[in-house]
Amino acid sequence: MPTKLEPARPAPRDGEADLGLVDSLAQLSFAVQGALGRIAATHDLSITQTRLLGILRDRRPTIKELARLLQLDKSSVTGLVDRAQERRLVRRTASRIDRRSVHVTITAAGRALAGDVEAAFEAEIAVLVADLSATQRRRLSAIASVIAVADARRHGIDMRLAEPAPAASAVARRR
Repeated sequence: MPTKLEPARPAPRDGEADLGLVDSLAQLSFAVQGALGRIAATHDLSITQTRLLGILRDRRPTIKELARLLQLDKSSVTGLVDRAQERRLVRRTASRIDRRSVHVTITAAGRALAGDVEAAFEAEIAVLVADLSATQRRRLSAIASVIAVADARRHGIDMRLAEPAPAASAVARRR
């Protein structure tokens, strides 16, 4: 029985109770990517550009590190950063350790845009999980975190901060 704080959940229709692991994860992925794509498009961004800004909120990676984090080749990332720099969303700074490499840093305009996208995305995710109880949302977050961190580790990506960017937000680190 639902409490005053927890609304009643709609009963699943026949055949909707369990799609199975593969289908349910695929359908969830489509819903999440669709939401992110719509939000990115309203800000004249691609999903990859949105991921770039998300990464840069709390890191100052090199182009090579960005390529690994985005799972793209270095030349693709160079073009991605070029386009973001033209929009004044990011800037390149010479590495103090290796003058041949540069770090990519988010600008104030990039941070503001990332914040707008993040707020819109959080609202979309809230709609997606609205039928879950608070306990179910916490469980889903914990399970999704285990999956995401393990996948990142398999790809050689450390989800912890390597070199924090100035004025890093308290938002969870994402790739």
